[in-house]
Amino acid sequence: MQQESGKAAPGSPGGAAGVSAAQNSAHSNGHTVTQNGYNPSTTPSPQLESRAQSPAPIPTPTVQREQWGGKHEFLLSCIGYCVGLGNVWRFPYLCYRNGGGVFLIPYFIMLFVTGVPLFLMELSLGQYGAAGPITVWKCCPLLKGIGIGMLCVSMLVCLYYNVIIAWTFYYLGSSFQSPLPWSCDAVANAGICGNSTTGNSSNGKTLSPTEIFWNERVLGVVHSEGLHDPGPVRWQLALCLLAAWIIIFLCMLKGIRSSGKVVYVTATFPYFVLIVLIIRGATLEGSRQGVAFYLTPDWSRLANAQVWNDAASQIFYSLGIGVGGLLSMASYNKFDNNVIRDTLIITTGNCSTSFFAGFAIFSILGHMAWRKGVPVGQVADTGPGLAFVAYPEALALLPGSVFWSILFFLMLFMLGVDTLFGNMEGITTAVLDEFPHLRENTLHKSLFLGTLCFCFYLMGLLLVTNGGIYWFTLIDSFSTSFGLIIITLFMCLGISFFYGVNQFCQDIIDMIRHCPPWCSKVLLYFKACWVFFTPFLLLFILTYIFIEMYNTSLHYGSYVYPRWGKALGVCMGATCCLQILIWAIVAISKETGTLKDRFQKSIRPLNSWRVNNLNSPERVEERMEPERVDAPFTVTLTDMDFTAMTWEVGSQA
Repeated sequence: MQQESGKAAPGSPGGAAGVSAAQNSAHSNGHTVTQNGYNPSTTPSPQLESRAQSPAPIPTPTVQREQWGGKHEFLLSCIGYCVGLGNVWRFPYLCYRNGGGVFLIPYFIMLFVTGVPLFLMELSLGQYGAAGPITVWKCCPLLKGIGIGMLCVSMLVCLYYNVIIAWTFYYLGSSFQSPLPWSCDAVANAGICGNSTTGNSSNGKTLSPTEIFWNERVLGVVHSEGLHDPGPVRWQLALCLLAAWIIIFLCMLKGIRSSGKVVYVTATFPYFVLIVLIIRGATLEGSRQGVAFYLTPDWSRLANAQVWNDAASQIFYSLGIGVGGLLSMASYNKFDNNVIRDTLIITTGNCSTSFFAGFAIFSILGHMAWRKGVPVGQVADTGPGLAFVAYPEALALLPGSVFWSILFFLMLFMLGVDTLFGNMEGITTAVLDEFPHLRENTLHKSLFLGTLCFCFYLMGLLLVTNGGIYWFTLIDSFSTSFGLIIITLFMCLGISFFYGVNQFCQDIIDMIRHCPPWCSKVLLYFKACWVFFTPFLLLFILTYIFIEMYNTSLHYGSYVYPRWGKALGVCMGATCCLQILIWAIVAISKETGTLKDRFQKSIRPLNSWRVNNLNSPERVEERMEPERVDAPFTVTLTDMDFTAMTWEVGSQA
């Protein structure tokens, strides 16, 4: 019998002396946990002494999991992961497309109702379980497919995201030429800039030098007819892509020990560049018009469902929710890290950066519109076109354009690398947790990482062909679309109703250990979001995505994607979310009894799930179930899964 606080009642088995000894052991060793959180060097309490006398097989020594060198490394890694290319080109574009400053209203509503609660859920799951996106679902084996789905999404994102870094490399190398090859000062562009009727055109519209440079010299898209005609690989981009993957491999070679140090530069340098660009942009003629266009509200747009959908998609896109990166990075935290504090810091920093970047971007675009004598809305575009067409053209108009161009594309490179670190960490952590023997041998781990990067490079070659931009747009449009929303919806519902939202909140309190009064009040808000508000909004977004996907066609520029291309994209998204159903069937089939019994057993946590919670051993005993040993289902069981019955019997003696 236990009191509500979770402490053993005076007359219950395992009284205060045993609990005190166990807690003292936990507090002194809770920071150095090994695989699944089990620390064999921890001094055993009287409740656990019977394990040494049991005839259990000799356990295989587990390999100690890495941990962040400090809190700053984790915070900077998460901020670098969240603050990416989407903050620079996507947020400003969505802001002025959806009513300027009024877009901030649905944006912050979606942030506090969906973004922050789901962000905290992922960080808490990873930190409490000390496991990656797949292994962490020992808390509810029925939902292991959520982790597999996250892995699929992350692989698709890594596949195309590094292509953006390859483009950045190409522009960075071209920026060392004076004059810039896409500026009107270049000899090759003299005829285009001097005569508006000359030069290539599309649909009767004369292309600028930046558009010609982007379409012909970088992409080569003018030599492709569409998705069915990729053409040859562009060797310049192939070399840039190879260099990008080599840099990623070297930075991640030693795991978080190396990437945790790299983020001190890659996560802070973009802020320096943004500040410099804001100061420079404020001194340019026409900058006020750009900022005014960015912030002027159009209140009528609040009634448009597209505005709310764009706000939600930007939250998911910028915070990196549902792809496993956050969960993996949090798994390397110390058990007692204040996860609520980190959530508030990271989400606030990310969204502030998006808003902050808008001033830097639109002050320069305002100057560009003033120079060309056109409205600001006609010089900005979405997606890669904004970063690689409008920005280079604006930079070419600045005095000292070579310097500003180098600085800007160096910033884009670091923004992209940080985000890719998080996505790759989600993949590697998931695999290493499922196959822990890879951690034992540094050579094997390095070979695995090298093979992974090389495979991504080979698959990415399709995206650097003449028609690669068509495939890039297809993967970009569907990899983080409805499949990602379904994955996060099931994660929210599974934790709230299968695992138990009250139990999950108690787990967070166990990690924080000393939860101040404000912390308990904040958890009440998160509990309401996880149970009601967040699932409701996710269903709304999902419904809108399906309606929009059915009624609108996918296109890049003037090219409209064929039906088979759109179907291929739907299949990519469906493959990710169908993992939930497939692995749920696998989990139920491995149980015994009626269908109801199988279902109830498959939603119970495995015995090894609570091993990491050394601070509350009496709650571990209360939840431990001897029959929950699922060796065929998971490859990361510890010896506690096989000796749970001996442990529980010994504690009741």
